[in-house]
Amino acid sequence: MNGSAAGGSGTGKAAAGGSIPAPRAGGRAEARRAAQGKGGRGGPGGDGGANGSGHRRAGGRGKKPERNVKKIVGWTAVGALVLIAGTGGAIYLKLSGNIKTIDSDGLSKDRPPASAADANGNKPVNILLIGSDSRGGGNSDLGGGDADGARSDTTILLHVYADHKNAIGVSIPRNTLVTIPPCKLPNGKWTKEQKGKDVLFNAAFSQGDSPEGNAACTQNTVEKLTGIRVDHTLVVDFSGFAAMTKAVGGVEVCLPKAIYENDINPNLQKKGSQVLPAGRQKVEGQKALDYVRLRHGIGDGSDIGRMKRQQAFMSSMISTVKKKGLEPTTLLPLADAATKSLRVDEGLNSVDKLMSFALSLKNIDLHDLKFVTPPWRYSEANLDLVKPDVDRLWEAIKADRTLDGKDATGEQAATPEAPAAPAATPEAPPATTAPPARAVAAPIRVAVYNGTTVNGLGAKAGEALKAAQFTVTAVSQAKSTNKLTTTVEYGAGQKANAEKVAALFPGATLTSTTAAGISVVLGKDYADADGGAGTAAPGTPAAPAAPAPLPSSVTEEARSADDDICANTSYGSGG
Repeated sequence: MNGSAAGGSGTGKAAAGGSIPAPRAGGRAEARRAAQGKGGRGGPGGDGGANGSGHRRAGGRGKKPERNVKKIVGWTAVGALVLIAGTGGAIYLKLSGNIKTIDSDGLSKDRPPASAADANGNKPVNILLIGSDSRGGGNSDLGGGDADGARSDTTILLHVYADHKNAIGVSIPRNTLVTIPPCKLPNGKWTKEQKGKDVLFNAAFSQGDSPEGNAACTQNTVEKLTGIRVDHTLVVDFSGFAAMTKAVGGVEVCLPKAIYENDINPNLQKKGSQVLPAGRQKVEGQKALDYVRLRHGIGDGSDIGRMKRQQAFMSSMISTVKKKGLEPTTLLPLADAATKSLRVDEGLNSVDKLMSFALSLKNIDLHDLKFVTPPWRYSEANLDLVKPDVDRLWEAIKADRTLDGKDATGEQAATPEAPAAPAATPEAPPATTAPPARAVAAPIRVAVYNGTTVNGLGAKAGEALKAAQFTVTAVSQAKSTNKLTTTVEYGAGQKANAEKVAALFPGATLTSTTAAGISVVLGKDYADADGGAGTAAPGTPAAPAAPAPLPSSVTEEARSADDDICANTSYGSGG
């Protein structure tokens, strides 16, 4: 079972989203069939060996492989899942019947700890998105693998922050040198740990050479590589991807130059016909596959450039879905295509679970969805992840920190307060822990929230505010207890007064909100002032220190989902 029913073998049809274009006569399709047997799976730029050992001979940087390497953006399904929420009745049962489950028996017993919830019960979620090039079903004609088994040609670790308003997708290059931990094979036996200069990341999915791939082994490898616990895993294949792009009416993409058949399939002995023109264009089905798997003929022919185009494609796909909204004409075929093409873990193996998960993503703005590639360098033809830079990326994700250092562990409490009188007030006294009292022309009302686990911190801040002649309206615990930096939040017309409040809290940041009044959310920085204040609650760990700032190798190459689709779509020169 390969987890896909969209595009049965020999029919060229997708049950959802209409027809998938048949392979082009001649050119790439026939050349691929003619070339079968000429290139081995272990050749330059190829995948892991057929025995699942995870070893292969390294090829040269930017060289043409002996066979066409097929690609897929499996994580497109995430953007589509939001639309499932509108289904019901018979459609609900139909969608339930589509879903196929990944066996959890193959998960490692030695896993990273689960993410902790904040004071409001919010938790971040880590989703592993795998694109498979299985040749099962209709995948071979659409460009699936030329050999038995399946490979993971695209893998994204998607971190949804606890505030569920930010997310980051980390593309893991398929030829990254890794350690593959013990993995369970289809025959029930477990492999030994594999490591060395020829053990590559995409070999994990090939362990056991099953038609549907070894998703549990890939998850084990990601957890060992990152130290991040994966909460959910989703796998999608070629035919499902093609059906989804058809269902949304195509996705806009952009290329800096025209692409020809021998760029798609380097086995061809001639240039062939033009497949994709230069510039902006809308693609679906076969042409969408050609775009996301494209490696040669643009940039230096590396996987890095291809991942940049895949990130651009995913951004455009999600934007397309958001613009169409929950229209039934889009909803039903897309939901059918998405569920037919997915294999999911046991935590997502029902429409109810998928709906709940999908709806948890609906408040993420395109600009707050980021895509990055971990810091890397070449190791001959393959890639090493650069330390300590990559470790700082993993630590930032585990600490629920966005690329710009924002703490996204959860939303802070917001208590509406009446606006202060507009009368002018004298400047606040110099910042001290307990400043001397000074009269103000009109009361400035302030609510205090303790964003740490230190007992008595809110009361101490309240006393300092009262001593400075501010009116303290409330002292309470914030929803999140992981605040590192004190924040003064203010509503419309309150900036000047908020600045006076902030003067009492050195290092505090000012943030405008839609709520009226002024609130102080205390952070660990206030607790640490003057050697600490208050005492930690019994049995409660102290708030963790902020991770180191992310290196420019991560932040400068990040892509927002609302970026121009023509920008940052290739890597290197040549081609």
